[in-house]
Amino acid sequence: MKAVLKYVLFVLLFIAVTTSLRPTITFANTEKAAPEIRITEWQIHPGTDEDSKTPPAAGWITVKEDEAAPELPEGTSSLWVKVELPIIAEPHAGMLVEKAYAQNVSVYMDGRNLYETTRDHSYDVNRFVIPLAEASDETLYIHLVNDTGNIGVSGGLVLGDYAKLYRTTLVKQIDNIILGAAFIFIAALMFICMIFLKKVHVQGWKSLSLIIFSIGCMLIFYSPFLYMLNEDYGWLYATGFDLSSNLFLPALFFFLETFFGRGKFSIIRIFKIYALCLMIFSTIGLFLNILTNNSFYSTYYSISTILFVLGVVGGCLILLGVLLVFSFKKQKDAMILATGLGLFIIFTVADIIQYYSLSRNYEFMYWKWGIVCFVFTLVVLLGRQIVINFEKVVTYSRQLEIYNNELQRSEKMDMISQLAASVAHEVRNPLQVTRGFLQLLEEKSISNKEKNYMVLAINELDRASEIITDFLTFAKPQLEHVTVLNIANEFKHIGTILIPLANLQGGRIKLNIPDHLQIQGNSSKFKQAFINMIKNSIEALNGDGEIEINGYHEEDRVIICIKDNGVGMTESELAQLGEPYYSNKTKGTGLGLMVTFSIIEVMQGNIKFKSSKGIGTEVVITFPAG
Repeated sequence: MKAVLKYVLFVLLFIAVTTSLRPTITFANTEKAAPEIRITEWQIHPGTDEDSKTPPAAGWITVKEDEAAPELPEGTSSLWVKVELPIIAEPHAGMLVEKAYAQNVSVYMDGRNLYETTRDHSYDVNRFVIPLAEASDETLYIHLVNDTGNIGVSGGLVLGDYAKLYRTTLVKQIDNIILGAAFIFIAALMFICMIFLKKVHVQGWKSLSLIIFSIGCMLIFYSPFLYMLNEDYGWLYATGFDLSSNLFLPALFFFLETFFGRGKFSIIRIFKIYALCLMIFSTIGLFLNILTNNSFYSTYYSISTILFVLGVVGGCLILLGVLLVFSFKKQKDAMILATGLGLFIIFTVADIIQYYSLSRNYEFMYWKWGIVCFVFTLVVLLGRQIVINFEKVVTYSRQLEIYNNELQRSEKMDMISQLAASVAHEVRNPLQVTRGFLQLLEEKSISNKEKNYMVLAINELDRASEIITDFLTFAKPQLEHVTVLNIANEFKHIGTILIPLANLQGGRIKLNIPDHLQIQGNSSKFKQAFINMIKNSIEALNGDGEIEINGYHEEDRVIICIKDNGVGMTESELAQLGEPYYSNKTKGTGLGLMVTFSIIEVMQGNIKFKSSKGIGTEVVITFPAG
């Protein structure tokens, strides 16, 4: 339900963004808009800032759209662009400049200023639509000023209906806004979800939320869409981008430290501290620069950019080193993160190649998809970590439950052992005396009825004596006369006792024990344990049936398997086997299996039961090979 709600909210946000960010400029309806005209040729002239309103008279260089721009003199910070306009028969015509690199832009035609924008921040990519008068057949001059050295017109110049050009250009730039808004929305949801997380998951979840939030803000503030929509707040967009980039590095290293620890020589911790210091320095410098009206912006920009680049390069190298180390150890988390980082590097390298192949007249566009891939792997990493922690909690809970059950069983066994040790000897002697006198009375009895009573009493006394013997065996299961036992020989003796009993019940016993199987133990205790188990299988047959006993060697263990096709047991009945006073028999006490468990445990063996109701039971006993 939560997943469905999340997707619904995302769709609603997408619809809200795409509908609310439409251009609001409208003109009177025209019957038919004039077709767009693409200008493929213009002229440029490196200028000076001495007379920014008067274009030079000579020395113009022709530039074509499909040809590389000519090399400008080193240090050129001012450029004039001259465009010869055709006749325009459109009442609301405009010209789209697809991309102009400049901080200050002025557009003149016939001595009139048609468009002007100035920037006091580093973002120098301009996309704008110039309104033109009807029936123009004049020369248009565009003056560009940029202190960064990256200056010129790239892309193309398009003539057409002003509103249509403006709207189309806005829609083309909306993808960054949608992607950034989606990232911020996801980060907000993650912040809300932290309320329901356990403390162990909060740190990783919080740092990932900050990473996604900072990337979303960078995507939005880097988009030309905002500058087209409202150029007056350009300083705010640039400030938002700087703050977002300042937040990204510390959040990333907090996330890495959560998953991989401090790293060798605490290298991850050191870069985390470096990123925090850089964030504090850049933020303070940014606000001081704003308060002083950009008086030292170039100094601040140069220092912060160098420090940021050092942090990014150093961080990437450290991250790659950590991932390589953990990947060689076949750690899945490192492999997943290495995949995401690899995709991000591939996309970024593609951007850099494009940037330099186009003489720096290129706007980075592939990196954002690399960021999406990288963030996706971070989300997968965190989700996988939460699932693993949840599975650990479930496993620990099961182990704790098993431990508690074993502890309760151990306490019961200890109590019964103490009771058996203190009572058994005292009870056995009176029973033996009583049995002796009953035998004498039986011999002297004349009436058959009295003799029957005496026999019944003697049998019950013998049964009580067997129970006491089981108590003593359970209370003191220590082995005496430990020797090497040949399993085949032991089962031959057991078979001579139990095969006739099985035949009387209508069942069969099949022995398949190799001669070479040997273990360390006591012969009488071994026989007692297996006689108890096989007798239980015989009684479970209820007539015709088969008991199969197999033995084999596996590594350093000897395995004995007893399998019958009797009535079987349910899971709840299996769970209670070996508990005091639990038995499926009408007159059973449960002591037989308790003694069996105790003997096998003393002989360093293990016992496991598998059973299905109506199908049968299988008992697997393992001992160390002798």
